[in-house]
Amino acid sequence: MDALDKKIIAELQRDGRLTVTELAARVNLSVSPCHRRLRELEESGAIRGYRAIVDLQSIGLSFESLVFATLRWEDRNTVPEFEEAVASVPQVAQAERLFGEPDYLLRVVTADLEAFQKVYDEQLATLPGVQRLTSTIVMKRLVEDRPLKS
Repeated sequence: MDALDKKIIAELQRDGRLTVTELAARVNLSVSPCHRRLRELEESGAIRGYRAIVDLQSIGLSFESLVFATLRWEDRNTVPEFEEAVASVPQVAQAERLFGEPDYLLRVVTADLEAFQKVYDEQLATLPGVQRLTSTIVMKRLVEDRPLKS
């Protein structure tokens, strides 16, 4: 990946709806080579897809919590069973496995505190292998979906 590929990615991170013509103009490249590079970036997996960035409050999801999960390491099935179960909880907007403790960080989005408590009690607390859950409420998002710099 060279500097031009990184420019293409940065422009698409800012606006994923750019036409190839607009993209080519922004990176100072003619349309055909820009289109070829774009296809290569998509085929290589460097660009995995395109999507809308949704304002969660405008669709009624104004409560966000970070949940930290520590697992009991019972056997080698603990991790895959936990991860599969987490992936099936629709309110988990993001999940990351961490080094050290805690083992996982989950970003949970719901309509309000009552809805979060229900998800916490009925779904998160019953996940396989969970030893301990701790959570904190997100007060304000300061940086979100920032385009990467090289």
